[in-house]
Amino acid sequence: MSTFRKQHMAVDWNNLIDSKSEAPAAQASLRDKAALVGRTGLLILSVGAGAYRVRSAMNKISRALGIVCTADISLLSIEYTCSGGGDSYTSAYSLSTTGVNTDRLNRLRAFADYAAEQSDKKSIHELFALLDDIEHTAANYSAIRLALAAAVACACFTFLLGGGAIEMIFAFFGAGAGNFVRKKLLERHITLCANVCLGVAAACLTYIALISVAEAVLHLPPVHHAGYICAMLFVIPGFPLITGGIDLAKLDLRSGLERELYALLIVFVATATGWACARAFSFYPENFRALNLSLPALIALRLAASFAAVYGFSLMFNSTQKMALTAALIGMVANVLRLELLDFTNLPLIVCSFAGALCAGLLASLIKKRSGLPRLTVTVPSIVIMVPGMFMYKGIYFLAAEDINTGALWLLKAGMVVCSLSFGLIAARILTDPNFRVNS
Repeated sequence: MSTFRKQHMAVDWNNLIDSKSEAPAAQASLRDKAALVGRTGLLILSVGAGAYRVRSAMNKISRALGIVCTADISLLSIEYTCSGGGDSYTSAYSLSTTGVNTDRLNRLRAFADYAAEQSDKKSIHELFALLDDIEHTAANYSAIRLALAAAVACACFTFLLGGGAIEMIFAFFGAGAGNFVRKKLLERHITLCANVCLGVAAACLTYIALISVAEAVLHLPPVHHAGYICAMLFVIPGFPLITGGIDLAKLDLRSGLERELYALLIVFVATATGWACARAFSFYPENFRALNLSLPALIALRLAASFAAVYGFSLMFNSTQKMALTAALIGMVANVLRLELLDFTNLPLIVCSFAGALCAGLLASLIKKRSGLPRLTVTVPSIVIMVPGMFMYKGIYFLAAEDINTGALWLLKAGMVVCSLSFGLIAARILTDPNFRVNS
């Protein structure tokens, strides 16, 4: 019988530091200081933060400890050198996988501030104990609640994409089933491609099964098939797409390119799985029927759907209720602004997307001054509903059908929109954050 062995061996952090020293962290050895800086950076990296935020936290602690830190950060690893007192210490750590956890990100940001303030009072052991507590904190929501959050988010997303009540209802059940399956696979540490593939398959097949039964029993016309795409949109990799763009803007090319490639891998696996399910049951990505709503009703429903969709996606990122509600309010305003610009002006899609992301970034910066929430924890969830998952799926679908021109056009549109969303957040950050504005 073969024995399972982890490919990524766990680091025993307690053996890296001096077990006898109770001196304040500022008086600890260079090795102990470097271990604290490295572990903090690795934990922040593990919850989906980009290189800019990871480096910022590492630098904050390093300054308080009286050392200098230089770091090279990728999607899953950190290589860094700490120097001080004529000596230097170099180390490298890596993760087995990555994910998004905005609550833990907020707690780690608060820890970096606390460690910097208390470095002359608290020992390395005490600060490591705080990191232990943060690392081992359970998720805020169960698999059932996350399934419900995905169901609500994708049902509302369906309406924002032009779907009606029938598509929303079946997308609700499809997304809920798909995200439940994916969450259970993640709890078992099933690898990325497998959990994305099986989660999307569960979502699409649930939608297809339910709509087929409804057509047979209720005699629904076969015009609601396109909603199966919306049932799988819970896997949209909005976080790595946006944080990767921000890293590229700060010339963290290694981290930025790896994040974009990671996002593209998820998109390809998800869309290829959706295409295979649709192909097997002769479902096609057709356009939704016009809803024929009055303007006041359309705006009101868009506001409500945008709020609920962002709220649902925020919960999927393990946001606290305060974070989720804040992101939902921001997303509600920014997304409806984008949609109304698209409907009532001659502005191109990418300009409208840029305006929506810029609005979200400016609102997040304004709210940050009062709430103290990190921008990343509310801006990215607020614009996830602007990421063109439908475009991405259609691009892969038509490419698989060997309609190269149509597929390439949809993928080009998707790429341009994602870039415009990143540029919108970057512009907002440049306008409101002096530290981000200066490249030093």
